[in-house]
Amino acid sequence: MPYVTVKMLEGRTEEQKRAMVEKVTEAVMETANAPRENIVVFIEEMPKNHYAVGGKRLSDQ
Repeated sequence: MPYVTVKMLEGRTEEQKRAMVEKVTEAVMETANAPRENIVVFIEEMPKNHYAVGGKRLSDQ
């Protein structure tokens, strides 16, 4: 049973997340030959103040 975790900054719409989950599921089905009903996708959203690049939080930019 494949498990996929997608970590991203918050702010996407429900429609965008729904579309992403569908495309990730399709990709895993095609590449891992896994049945759709066995593929689990987790979405972990982070606020900008929990994410930093080059020593600077995105919320500070």
